Amino acid sequence: MSATLPVIDLTPALHGSAADRLHVAQHIDRTCREIGFFTICGHGVPRELMTNLRARAYDFFNQPVEQKLLAAPADPKVPRGYRALGFEALSFGNAQETPPDLKEYFHFGRESWPDDAYYTTGEGPRYFIPNVWPATPLGWRDAAHAYYAAMEGLTEQMMALTALGLGLNESFFADKIDRHITAMRINHYPAATAPPIPGQLRAGAHTDYGLLTILNGENVPGGLQVQTRAGDWLGVETDPDTFVVNIGDLLMRWTNDRWVSNTHRVVNPPDDGRPAQARLSIAFFHHPNYDAQIECVAGDDEPKYPPVSSGAYRDLRYRQTRV
Repeated sequence: MSATLPVIDLTPALHGSAADRLHVAQHIDRTCREIGFFTICGHGVPRELMTNLRARAYDFFNQPVEQKLLAAPADPKVPRGYRALGFEALSFGNAQETPPDLKEYFHFGRESWPDDAYYTTGEGPRYFIPNVWPATPLGWRDAAHAYYAAMEGLTEQMMALTALGLGLNESFFADKIDRHITAMRINHYPAATAPPIPGQLRAGAHTDYGLLTILNGENVPGGLQVQTRAGDWLGVETDPDTFVVNIGDLLMRWTNDRWVSNTHRVVNPPDDGRPAQARLSIAFFHHPNYDAQIECVAGDDEPKYPPVSSGAYRDLRYRQTRV
């Protein structure tokens, strides 16, 4: 677990009384007023879902790049499939120009959706996009689908607790996330074989775009750091059996900055003579329905942001980060 971030045990919220749920929700609220990052345990996600997906992901990324590129989309603007080193610089989204990030990744969304106009007409096809799966490794698609389904259930619980923590009805977000456009990324940070270009990181400083990010990572050198409100950088330990949760931009806007969407980055391993290590992280970027209107829920406070639709905001931020 993390030595620097609050640890919140979800067990009372998932298995206790209404009073237990409110207590956990208030803990989340207090935490997110200070820093929009925390670790959760007692989440109920089976360990084998995480270890199975991680093993299949390493099998994929350890293949030759020519093989991996067979899983890249024909149109590079389509957010599905494989992206090689050099495709993205996340810091561009925060108006900082840096060299491309030292990572490759695989991007996917839900596997299926209803034959309904919301998904198949108008804006729908921009967000409900068939996944691009490679022929190898065997079982990766099924492992990813099972993990995605588990994250859907976990984020429904987290958003109910979010509403309680903000003093809203527990079901406030339910009809705003029931047709969500969440994407997942499996990020692979290869072992360094040459010094980075000045200013180049595994992932440049950025904020996330949506509601919540649920991250499962590895605690190896060259990991995640989060910037506090005071501007200090804190190292984040990412235990493979727990999740790190962070607040995204849309939830910060929804709360009128009551909760903070912290800038974070993934740094390079230290140049201390030890053998370089690769690192893998699995990120579920929970994003509301594309037509959800993000408006201040801060009562009588003056709104700091104009209303924005969920889909339009995500599209803007995707465009900003491409190199």
